[in-house]
Amino acid sequence: MFPHLIAASEVRSPHPLLILPFGFLLISIAFGPILVRHHWERHYHKVCILFAALICGYYIFIFNAGRRVLEAGFEYFSFMAIVGAFFVVSGGIHLRIKGGGLPASNTLFLVGGALLANLISTTGASMVLIRPWININRYRFSGWHVAFFIFVVSNIGGALLPAGPPLLLGFLKGVPFWWTLRRCWSHWAATLALVLLVFYVVDLINYRKTIRSRQEIDASITRSGGSLNFLFLLGILIALIVLPRGFREGVVISLAIASYLTTSARIRQANEFSFMPIKEVAWLFLGIFGTMIPVLDYMELHAGKLGLHSDLQFYWATGVLSALLDNAPTYLTLLAGAFGLHGLDMNNFHDMTVFIGSHDHSLIAISMGATCFGALTYIGNGPNLLVKAISEHAKVPTPGFFGYAVKFAIPVLLPIFVLISFLFFAR
Repeated sequence: MFPHLIAASEVRSPHPLLILPFGFLLISIAFGPILVRHHWERHYHKVCILFAALICGYYIFIFNAGRRVLEAGFEYFSFMAIVGAFFVVSGGIHLRIKGGGLPASNTLFLVGGALLANLISTTGASMVLIRPWININRYRFSGWHVAFFIFVVSNIGGALLPAGPPLLLGFLKGVPFWWTLRRCWSHWAATLALVLLVFYVVDLINYRKTIRSRQEIDASITRSGGSLNFLFLLGILIALIVLPRGFREGVVISLAIASYLTTSARIRQANEFSFMPIKEVAWLFLGIFGTMIPVLDYMELHAGKLGLHSDLQFYWATGVLSALLDNAPTYLTLLAGAFGLHGLDMNNFHDMTVFIGSHDHSLIAISMGATCFGALTYIGNGPNLLVKAISEHAKVPTPGFFGYAVKFAIPVLLPIFVLISFLFFAR
């Protein structure tokens, strides 16, 4: 194995005021695009740089903990290399499906989307599948189709493999690649089955109200472009599984470059591919990784004072914060708290082994809470806003910010999450 470039540093307790920039940044990310959209689009990167510089400067020059900043910087590089590679490669795959979707075939489509989200990340699967989803249902497309696509493909589907945030952050900290598949599959399957059952009933009602000729509904032609990129995606997954930290980043970046150079410009134009979304992700997570340093340190040392002790509490605390803020930093923050309860350091790989061996039930609750509850609002997970933007551009019915949460997400998902709580986390 390639040795880690940075040894785990001793965790020191930061002043609670150092947590404020992290909170201010997340509030800005959540409400800036809503309240001051044009100003936010012009200046969000400056906000991220400012908050990150304040914290990193304090850690380097006052706290004498430059190693923590260097460690966070390398994790940020790894994170962006992997997320960026999936984004570029999946952006070179174009699926075109004609014809109307039956409730049963729509449900199978979402099942396939959930599985694909584990292989190419929820962001990649959302980019590849949202346009075909709109096309096959265009004659009866409704806000429910946008909502359930976000529920399944953009969030819940990606809870088995760490192909993208938030689980990718845990993988970078040392959670084994196959751990979520082995330990979370039953929780994932139950949640997904309940959501799909509700979708089938809702879509069947919608279908019966708007049914047209049988010929129009059954006719479907599937075409694809950029098939070579599936091999590049396979290469990225293999690199994540078998290559050590330090080598895999170079390999996945090389695969992404090769994908971009070998994919026809026509395919990327058909997907309306642009580097703007990944550029925004890079700036936002620069701020998040920078300001999260004292938050993680504080959570490790003071988690017990927050009253989080049971799996049920971790599930709901992670979930609610994921819905209101963003599931990626929430996942890492609550994970740090779970480590701290047992006197362990999340940045120490030996402690990670101990935690996985003795307390992984808490990690199950945190993983499921982050990946599933991110679907409750548009700001809960990055792909949610991406799906919203593409749907609006396609001129199909798309719920507004509050309408999505109040009319669709909360009535459908909250009862399911309560049931999952009793089934898996109430003991």
